[in-house]
Amino acid sequence: MLGIVLFVIIVAFAVFQLIRLHQDSKLLRSVTGPHRGNRSERKLILSLLYSGRSSNAVFHDLYVPRKSGTYSQIDAVLATSVGMIVFEVKDYSGWIFGDGRYENWTQVLSYGREKYRFYNPVRQNAAHIKALKQRLKHLGDIPCISVVVFYGNCELKRISNLPEDTWVASASRVFEVIKDIEESYPEVRFKDKWEVVRILKEASALGEQREVRQQHRDQVATYVNQKRNRN
Repeated sequence: MLGIVLFVIIVAFAVFQLIRLHQDSKLLRSVTGPHRGNRSERKLILSLLYSGRSSNAVFHDLYVPRKSGTYSQIDAVLATSVGMIVFEVKDYSGWIFGDGRYENWTQVLSYGREKYRFYNPVRQNAAHIKALKQRLKHLGDIPCISVVVFYGNCELKRISNLPEDTWVASASRVFEVIKDIEESYPEVRFKDKWEVVRILKEASALGEQREVRQQHRDQVATYVNQKRNRN
């Protein structure tokens, strides 16, 4: 009897998981493709949608054209009544130390025995926001708030000297941050909010083009090589 009950529980759980996966896939496809970006980015998108945000307000994996002919790749954007919340999504383990003024931040593993540097995500997202504001400038000075979200088994040990309109948080605090932003910033009178939506959707659609993605990868590789040569 116990075996039958256990079997029924396992089957019910498996069915529930399949239904949830189908729901997740359907919801995700209202904004992005199931293989766009990385898993943590897709988790963020799903979390925003499950929280009740409209699919017309959530944008994923955007490629914003620059005047130079290159692209700025943005992980996610949430359009709100107070402006654009621009997300940079990171996935790390260990302890994270960062200072908004410095070029590199530090990941510490094995209780201090291993240390790795990575490019300051606040600076990274600031460059993305600069490109986005340039793309939207004909629609007025739309506020863009930077939120760097850390997924993974990491702890933000010491994050300091963040620029104005910049937030850094673990994934578990992302909705707390969004709530704080929406409560502390004034509402924006958009000149044409549907034109904003169109531009953001257009930027997301560019990520479906293989040549755009390849151009961006080449662009990043060139930057990394130049930086390595300078060092």
